[in-house]
Amino acid sequence: MSKVKRIKLGSQGLDVAVEGLGCMGMTPIAGGDIYGKANEAESIATIHRALELGIDFLDTADLYGPLLNERLIAKAIKGRRDQYTIATKFGFEVGDDEKLTWKFNGRPDYVKKAAERSLKNLGTDYIDLYYLHRIDPETPVEETVGAMSELVQEGKVRYIGLSEVSGDTIRKAHGVHPLSAVQTEYSLFEREPEVNGVLATLDELGIGFVAYSPLGRGFITGDLQSPDDFTADDFRRHIPRFQGDNFYKNLELLKQIQELAAEKGATPSQLALAWVLSRKNTVAIPGTKRVRYIEENAAAANLVLDQAEIEKLESVVPVGSASGTRYDAGQMQFVNV
Repeated sequence: MSKVKRIKLGSQGLDVAVEGLGCMGMTPIAGGDIYGKANEAESIATIHRALELGIDFLDTADLYGPLLNERLIAKAIKGRRDQYTIATKFGFEVGDDEKLTWKFNGRPDYVKKAAERSLKNLGTDYIDLYYLHRIDPETPVEETVGAMSELVQEGKVRYIGLSEVSGDTIRKAHGVHPLSAVQTEYSLFEREPEVNGVLATLDELGIGFVAYSPLGRGFITGDLQSPDDFTADDFRRHIPRFQGDNFYKNLELLKQIQELAAEKGATPSQLALAWVLSRKNTVAIPGTKRVRYIEENAAAANLVLDQAEIEKLESVVPVGSASGTRYDAGQMQFVNV
C-alpha cells in the first residue's frame, strides 16, 4: 500500500498527511467508553501502524479522559516524537483534581496552564497544532487567541487553530494571530459548514480545514444496523441522529452510499473519506482504535473521485438530508459560535 499523500494545511507552513487519526475513542471520557470498550495495547498498535502508512497526524484533546488520551499518545510516540505531528485541544475546563468542571475556559491564564499540562502529559516540549476546543462565552476570542499567540512566540506551540466556530469568530481570531486550521464535524451526513459560511471564510483567508467525524461517527461504516447496537455507555445513544426514526431514515441514505461504493469497488467508508478529501486544503481525521480500520481508511486517501462521481454522491445525500441533529440541544448551542 502506498503511503498517504501530504498537503500544506493553511498558509503558515504546517505540513501534514492528508488523512490523520482521531484518537478520542482510545480512552474513556469521564469514566465512560465513548465509542465502546477500548484496549490500550491495540490503540498503541493502531498509532504505530498509522505511521507506517504515512498517517503521522494525531488528534487528541485534554478533554479526552480527561488527560488520559494525551498520556496514551505519549506512550505510543515515545522515542519517535519527531516522526509525529500532534494536535491537541483545550477549552473544556479541567480542574487540578483532573476532573472536568463542565465549564468552558478561554481566559489567558488558563490557556497557559492548559498548555503546560498538555506538554507534560504528551511528554514533549512543543505542540504542533493547538486548538481552542470550544469558545468561552465569557472571554473574548481575541484574548484567548492572544494567549495562544504568546505560546507560539515562546516555542511551545507551532501553529494554532479553532474548533466549532462561526465565520465571524474565525475572522476575529485570525486578525490576532494567523490560524492554520479550523476543525468542525463534516461528512456526507453533516454538511452545515457548506451553508453557514465557514468553508467560504476558510477559503478566503487561506486557513486549512480539518474534518472530524468524516464517517458520521461510525454510521457510514455500515456496522450499525439498530440503535440497540450501541453499548450502554456509548455517547451516541444521546445524539438525536442515532435515535428512533432518525436512525432508520439515515440507514436508508446509507444504503445509497453503499450502492455507489460497490460501483467504485470501495467500501462505504473509503468512498465517504475520498469525498471529504476531494475538497481543497482539507484533512480528514477519522477516529479508530483498531489496526484493520486504519488500514482501510488509509487506502481512501489515494482513492480519486471524478466530478461526475462527486456530483452523483451529493445528489443521493444532499445537504440537509440527514435526519436529526449531530448533538443534543444542550451541546448544539456551543457549536458554530
